[in-house]
Amino acid sequence: MQINWTEERNLTMLTDYYEFTMSNGYFINGMKDKIAVFDMFFRKIPDNGGFAIFAGLEQLVHYLKNLHFTKQDIEYFRSKKIFHEDFLNYLENFHFECDVWAMEEGTPMFPNEPIVTIKGPVIQAQLVETMVLLTINHQSLVTTKANRMVRAAGDRMIMEFGSRRAQGYDAAILGARATYIGGCGATACAITDRDYGVPAVGTMAHSWVQMFDSEYEAFRSYAEIYPYDCTLLVDTYNVLKSGIPNAIKVFDEVVVPKGFRPKGVRIDSGDIAYLSKKARKMLDAAGYSDVKIVASNSLDEYIIRDLYLQGAKIDSFGIGERLITSKSDPVFGGVYKLVAIEKDGEFIPRIKVSESVEKIINPHFKKLYRFFDENGKAVADYVCVHDEELDTEHPITITIFDPLATWKKCTLKNVYAKEMLKPIFKKGELVYNLPSIQDIRRHCKEQVDSLWEEVKRFENPHNYYVDLSPKLWKIKQELLADLQK
Repeated sequence: MQINWTEERNLTMLTDYYEFTMSNGYFINGMKDKIAVFDMFFRKIPDNGGFAIFAGLEQLVHYLKNLHFTKQDIEYFRSKKIFHEDFLNYLENFHFECDVWAMEEGTPMFPNEPIVTIKGPVIQAQLVETMVLLTINHQSLVTTKANRMVRAAGDRMIMEFGSRRAQGYDAAILGARATYIGGCGATACAITDRDYGVPAVGTMAHSWVQMFDSEYEAFRSYAEIYPYDCTLLVDTYNVLKSGIPNAIKVFDEVVVPKGFRPKGVRIDSGDIAYLSKKARKMLDAAGYSDVKIVASNSLDEYIIRDLYLQGAKIDSFGIGERLITSKSDPVFGGVYKLVAIEKDGEFIPRIKVSESVEKIINPHFKKLYRFFDENGKAVADYVCVHDEELDTEHPITITIFDPLATWKKCTLKNVYAKEMLKPIFKKGELVYNLPSIQDIRRHCKEQVDSLWEEVKRFENPHNYYVDLSPKLWKIKQELLADLQK
């Protein structure tokens, strides 16, 4: 039975203070029931990669289901002496009534396309901004980083070892969940196994070896307790002079006589490429060609790739701080912007401009489609206005263009369109069945496999196009032109 960590705490107040001052203002101005549409999107892919991966939806769902203000919350606001009493009464009887659409967890995503859309009374849609961004930004960042490392490792497993380096305990717990979605095979975080079903692994630390009078005694004691799952940490003193020889001796004297085969040895320091090659020869010569070599320490996708170029004999990796914190690019810059309001039954687009062309938002209440070719490969994404419909049952031919360089056009023939934003809440009621963590992980692998290899390059990846429909592009240009009048 899995425990939903977020459901155990009321996180409604985990919100920027200005959300409440604005909401109080909306209320006083008679706008509390005004319908607004907000999009979450991002502008830059971490590590200059070709794509990011959407994650964190499950925790966002639990947060939205549990939205309510306690008496303590109301008294806190009252103590500030700036909030209208009628507004406090509104908060006291708060009930989430928005519509929510989002990508499925584990789906590749690209800059400037909506990944979460929330439509509803402006106060409600505004108040959830902080948690939408916090939840999706964090797990999407870690999932994206994990997937890069998993792809670098190929068919060799990566285990997440980063709990003690994470930025707080929620980051450790949910970060481990995110790495599993991205393709890691296990975690060292026991609570993530208990609560989310991510397999936990672990054997010993250097302190275990140091507690005994000799390395041999430490290995022997461990093997006697866990002969069926014996992996020994061999770098406490000297990998090649004592660690591997003592491990082989214990395998011979304890593990094999008990009717088991040893599982592995772990190297946590030193020149891992050199040590792994030497250790492999020693283990093979002793009859333990089936014993796996695990490498840990400060690893990332580039080091993993270099290790194999150097002929390292490593079967799996334990990766900590550079994974759980996405150390090389530790901020996922998702933003949450107002894109439309409803007036007299129609949606009126809203736009935010910037001196930087790339930062000008795509306005309006929108849909997102992804085009796949006959081989199931994703070829482009297509953002259009909410009332535009594409045939998702049959192959179509469609001409797309670069929204920044409009002369660049491409006609896609016989492609299949898939709508990417799924209904999650309808008028505040959950209408989406949350998948298991295993199903999310499988979905992630399938969807990443649908991308061309050129998009998955670590350096200079192919630019995957996110194009606007002619209708949406025209609306955007008209709004920009109006601002110049």
